[in-house]
Amino acid sequence: MGKVRVASFSLSLDGFGAGPRQDLQNPLGVRGLELHAWFQKTEVFKNMHDQSGGTKGIDNDFAVRSFENVGAFVLGRNMFGPVRGPWKDDSWKGWWGPNPPYHTPVFVLTHHARAPLQMEGGTTFYFVTDGIDSALKQAKEAANGKDVRIGAGVSVIRQYLSTGQVDEIHFAMSPVLMGEGEHLFSGINLHELGFAPVKTVVGESATHVLIKKR
Repeated sequence: MGKVRVASFSLSLDGFGAGPRQDLQNPLGVRGLELHAWFQKTEVFKNMHDQSGGTKGIDNDFAVRSFENVGAFVLGRNMFGPVRGPWKDDSWKGWWGPNPPYHTPVFVLTHHARAPLQMEGGTTFYFVTDGIDSALKQAKEAANGKDVRIGAGVSVIRQYLSTGQVDEIHFAMSPVLMGEGEHLFSGINLHELGFAPVKTVVGESATHVLIKKR
C-alpha cells in the first residue's frame, strides 16, 4: 500500500515554509524563493523547465526521489494560484504553464467548485470542496497503490499532520532565516504525533532530514 508523504519540503532554519504576503509577484511569499534556491540549481528543476544543465549531486538525488512512486498529489488552493474567492472564470490554470510538473491527478483543496482541468503531460487538476479527508481519499484511489504526496502549502501540511494522516516527511533545510511568514511547527508536536528522525544528509545547498512515523 502506498504512503502519504511530504517530500522536498523547503524549510528555513527558523521553521518557515513560505514567506508572507503571497501574490502574483511573490507566489511563495516575500523572500519565499530563497527557501528553494537548493532545488533551483538541480538538474531535476532544469528539466522541469525545459532547460539544460543543473547539478547532479545529493540535492538532485533527493529531488528525484520526491517524485518517485507518486500516484497523486494534494495541494492547497494557494499552491495552485493567487486567485481568491469564487472562480471568476477558467482562465487561471496554475503557475506552471500548459505542462505542469505533476504528471498525475492533483487534488486542489478549495471552498469554491470548479470543473476538472486537464493539462498536458498527464496532469489533471480536481477541485475538492468537501475537505481534507475527501481530498486524501480521492487521491489514494487515483494513486492506485502508489504514494500520495501532500505537495503544500504550509496550512495544508499542518492540517494533515495534526490529524495524523502523514506517514513520512522529507525536509530540505535551507540555510535561510525568514523571520516571518508561514511557520510549519507552531502548535504541532511531531514527537507526540509519533515521528522520529531516521536520516540526515548534508547536500550541496540544503540539509536533508527524513522523519517517519515510529
